[in-house]
Amino acid sequence: MADKKTTLTVTQIKSPIGRQAKQRETLRGLGLNKINRSKTLEDTSAVRGMIDKVKHLVRVEEQA
Repeated sequence: MADKKTTLTVTQIKSPIGRQAKQRETLRGLGLNKINRSKTLEDTSAVRGMIDKVKHLVRVEEQA
């Protein structure tokens, strides 16, 4: 049985200007730094936690 890795496409939809420093750092940790940039990341609990911190600044699409 092959392991199917679930991936998440995270797109930044709002600016981090005026946000807390930790939220700006979290966006950088996700690999995002400009509006409308996207990254495809592996679905792990660490990534989910980072997304939860900045859920108001990003859009998430799940892919199998």
